[in-house]
Amino acid sequence: MAVRDGFLTTGAGLRDCFPLRLYDKAKRLGVWDPSALDLSRDPEDWARMTEPERQGILQISTLFLAGEEAVTLDLLPLVLAIAREGRIEEELFLTSFLWEEGKHLQLFRRWLDEVGGRPEGLDHWVTPSYRQLFAEELPAAMGALLADPSPATQARAAVTYNMIVEGVLAETGYSVYHNALEERDLLPGLRAGIAHVKRDESRHIAYGVYLLSRLVAADPGLWEVVEARMHELLPLALAFVEESFEGFEELDELPFGIGQEVVAEWATANFSKRFARIERARGRSLAEIEAEALASEE
Repeated sequence: MAVRDGFLTTGAGLRDCFPLRLYDKAKRLGVWDPSALDLSRDPEDWARMTEPERQGILQISTLFLAGEEAVTLDLLPLVLAIAREGRIEEELFLTSFLWEEGKHLQLFRRWLDEVGGRPEGLDHWVTPSYRQLFAEELPAAMGALLADPSPATQARAAVTYNMIVEGVLAETGYSVYHNALEERDLLPGLRAGIAHVKRDESRHIAYGVYLLSRLVAADPGLWEVVEARMHELLPLALAFVEESFEGFEELDELPFGIGQEVVAEWATANFSKRFARIERARGRSLAEIEAEALASEE
């Protein structure tokens, strides 16, 4: 770290900016404890489920658990890169971001231990595309920031983490999962936890879109980096969606009636919306990007 020649907050103070607004929301809405969730009714529901339904729950819970472990471990290089740029307001938000990812991990591990029967051998749910995304692409993109925290490397990292891992896979999975349980009034403890997770993830994705928009506005040439990375990883994400249904192909009816096409359409729609917003950042000023982001929080 470079020698510090002054202190940002003793002069101008903190800026009223989008990341600081997200930090304020995290302090209000992100204070929930996975250990305090009431799981008392979940074992009764679990016992009444069919075996395919239980396998479906174990599959998606395992993939969320592994994914939350990965994003918890891999976020630190971005925090460091932002801190080294002196973006104190963004770093404040990222501290809540990392704290929340750890809680998400704890939620699924607790539920699997206390309700799911502490199952073993869960790695068989990890498909080739999932492994490539979470065990190869994600740590490589985030780890690259340690040696090269340039805007281009930040853009590749944010596309990988916020747009694909969170914006396509996590958000889609959590929404479909929560809706399926809500419609059937199942597993209220887990459902309450997922509702908290969804709210946390919405802030994480909002920051990722802001970060990428800020980078592209400052250097429109970075759009090519963003676009290339998105097109590189989206097919891998959709391949994972397809792979995740392969274990249930022989069943007459998929668990909870969740179909592959519905999941893929949801994921693609969310991706396209954010893709277009970041593309619009080209040729816009940083002030315009900030104003749009702040307006979205009002």
